[in-house]
Amino acid sequence: MKLDVLPNTAEKAPWYADGLKFTCSQCGNCCTGGPGYVWLEKAEIVRLAEHLRLTPAETVERYCRKVEGKFSLRERKNPTTGQYDCIFLQEEPVTRRAGRAQDGGVGGADEAVIHTRRTCAVYPVRPLQCRTWPFWPENLSSPKVWQMAAKRCHGMNGGRSFTLEQIHAIRDAADWPADPPTSAQRKAPTRT
Repeated sequence: MKLDVLPNTAEKAPWYADGLKFTCSQCGNCCTGGPGYVWLEKAEIVRLAEHLRLTPAETVERYCRKVEGKFSLRERKNPTTGQYDCIFLQEEPVTRRAGRAQDGGVGGADEAVIHTRRTCAVYPVRPLQCRTWPFWPENLSSPKVWQMAAKRCHGMNGGRSFTLEQIHAIRDAADWPADPPTSAQRKAPTRT
């Protein structure tokens, strides 16, 4: 007697089937760390070049490195932290206006730097790899790995909710996703 084995077509739901939360805080933590790669396709090099007002060849020469026949953004070792920063990670002073002490706080203001923040110099044209963070396959591999990544990324587990379908669309994107999780400018809801 022959028994036919039916294939199991019911795929087990991933651990994040109920969705995940993320809103980019633009802290720059995903742009620094151990040595790594931010892979670029030709179209992304062209976008960067247009944004930087350079030719694609100049962009590659100044900001990219070739690794095994592919292009990746360069990194620089941060002398303060010892981490490897993306070539486009920059620090900006955050200032606060304060009244002058000799005026009793009125009639003029001095600006005081209260801290610095790290930002992306090419944020509007950042590569797809950056746009799809944190929904990378390695981060989605288990709750433990997700939580480890969230220790460095303040935007994970808070803010905007993403459904399973949205997560997979971002994870599997072959080109810039519409309305990515790292979008700097979110549309405000329309009030009627």
